[in-house]
Amino acid sequence: MNGTTTTPSLPHWLTPRRLDRAEQAVIVALWLLLVFRVWQSSAGNPFAPLMLLTETTVLLFVLLRRPTEAISMRFGDWLLAITATAAPMLIMPVPVPDAMVALGSIALGLVAAGNAVQLAGKMFLRRSFGVAPANRGIKTTGMYRLVRHPIYAGYLMVHIGLLMMMPSLMNIALYAIGWWAQILRLQAEETLLSQDPQYRAFMQKTRWRLVPGVF
Repeated sequence: MNGTTTTPSLPHWLTPRRLDRAEQAVIVALWLLLVFRVWQSSAGNPFAPLMLLTETTVLLFVLLRRPTEAISMRFGDWLLAITATAAPMLIMPVPVPDAMVALGSIALGLVAAGNAVQLAGKMFLRRSFGVAPANRGIKTTGMYRLVRHPIYAGYLMVHIGLLMMMPSLMNIALYAIGWWAQILRLQAEETLLSQDPQYRAFMQKTRWRLVPGVF
């Protein structure tokens, strides 16, 4: 992504280790806010607790990950990462419209399949999982043979399913902002990771980033 080359860097006192801790604190705060909103709205929408499945795995893997010094120090990369992570945690549960009830099984299937995909991807990464662009080790096996970012592919399925269950203009806007940031974040990650010869070889072998045959 060409824009990352001109993005201002973060202050020098924000070392990679401090950034790691700050990122963890932000994720914990967002997750607690999400739990509170789900608890408040679960009576109005029985699907609301499903919002916690994906975001709880994000929280757990962020807390358990291994530290790294090979992390982006660009302000823009961090802004994209936080935006892409925060937006799905800010969607508002709304009552299921009658028109969407018939699509409930499809939506549930997307959420279930997406969570299986993102969790499988995280299990391959294990302690290499992170939010901001960083090199915590290159993974090329398992689901990474199909697409370079299977976790994001799983998120996409989950978010489509949840939006079907909780359609509103606010949620559409939040997901649109989140996925705009997600795509730019994905490109920023590949800019950083492609400095590693192993990842450059992986990019040649696994052509598609997110959706086979599309992107």
